[in-house]
Amino acid sequence: MPHVKLYTTQTCPFCLRAKALLKQHGVEDFEEVRVDLNPAERGTMTRLTGQRTVPQIFIGGTHVGGCDDLLQLDREGALGPLLRAA
Repeated sequence: MPHVKLYTTQTCPFCLRAKALLKQHGVEDFEEVRVDLNPAERGTMTRLTGQRTVPQIFIGGTHVGGCDDLLQLDREGALGPLLRAA
């Protein structure tokens, strides 16, 4: 399974939904970067993605976007194969 990294905040409902969806797909071990605990990481996230909102999700080296983007990948049947790619 590829490395999964999420930029999140503790109370963001979209972050919680994205993590729940990943867990539904068997992803239990992901890197979570809390931008509410470390504001400098929000700057890193913004430089990497061009976005300031959370979550911002990376699967492998691919920036998939936010929660809506992750949900769309799942609806299209593309999330499972992306997560299984090594």
